[in-house]
Amino acid sequence: MPVPRVPRRRERLKDIPVSGDKRVLLASPRGYCAGVDRAVVAVEKALERFGAPVYVRKQIVHNIHVVTELEQQGAIFVDEVDEVPEGAHVVFSAHGVSPAVVNAASDRGLNAIDATCPLVTKVHREAVRFARDDYEILLIGHVGHEEVEGTAGEAPDHVTIVGSPDEADSVVVRDPSKVVWLSQTTLSVDETMETVRRLRERFPELQDPPSDDICYATQNRQVAIKKVAKDADLVIVVGSANSSNSVRLVEVALEHGAKAAYRVDYADEVEQEWLEGVSTVGVTSGASVPEVLVQEVLEELAGAGYRDVREVRTAEEDLMFSLPKELRQDAEGRRDDRALGGRSRV
Repeated sequence: MPVPRVPRRRERLKDIPVSGDKRVLLASPRGYCAGVDRAVVAVEKALERFGAPVYVRKQIVHNIHVVTELEQQGAIFVDEVDEVPEGAHVVFSAHGVSPAVVNAASDRGLNAIDATCPLVTKVHREAVRFARDDYEILLIGHVGHEEVEGTAGEAPDHVTIVGSPDEADSVVVRDPSKVVWLSQTTLSVDETMETVRRLRERFPELQDPPSDDICYATQNRQVAIKKVAKDADLVIVVGSANSSNSVRLVEVALEHGAKAAYRVDYADEVEQEWLEGVSTVGVTSGASVPEVLVQEVLEELAGAGYRDVREVRTAEEDLMFSLPKELRQDAEGRRDDRALGGRSRV
């Protein structure tokens, strides 16, 4: 688990003249999605409802700032459920877990709260259904990512992980007439569809999932940064290094016209040299990033003369998910009507 970060001490960015007017193109949608909001609030509500400590398997979402804040409130992050004291409360992260993890928690008598994003749960159910019908499942995703481990764990004898378009060229299947693809929800849309195209060249009867697995938030943030990137000398993506969708945003920006693109966790990581000769800066954030971190980047840029901030909006988001069932009532048994999925949504 990551340790709390100590901000660097350094001078503020300098306002150095460049050719043309300085401006910021602020991508929207950006930041928190409904699944992340639900998961973070689930930990907060569990701490309110049951008191500290509440244990969380893996990072609740892939963002160091969020994890550090929850640790300060009394959450304890662990790698596996066997690190949780028997009978304690444990929250499963937004990325989902395999049945083996659920069973291990049950065997230890843990009070498990499942904060898996409902869109990830949908992919799990698809894996179970296709495995029951004896399909071979080609799961497009990154080996070692928690979401991929959880989905593959639903049907380990039927799943083959395909990590990239190039890996599609060497996949071996038992029966080319009974094969289907599923995907990790946080991938690059373009790269995923290229992988599917190359798989279908080899397996013409490859079936599609009943609906697009890549989540709406991932797609929306990629569409927004594509529009920003074509006009940007520099793109700054706020997000953590282990956030797949944040890393993809950097790649998408570079692929669609940005002259340079970098990922930062915090505003003080923006380097003066990145701004040399830059008149237009694009800014966005991954789906697990609270908006306060984006605003800090904008404040830092404003100090360097980038005060003209123009929002580039490509979609509206209004999806909401209810809390896990264990948290829908307060300590007195009253229903908690707090709406989720909208906090910090931009």
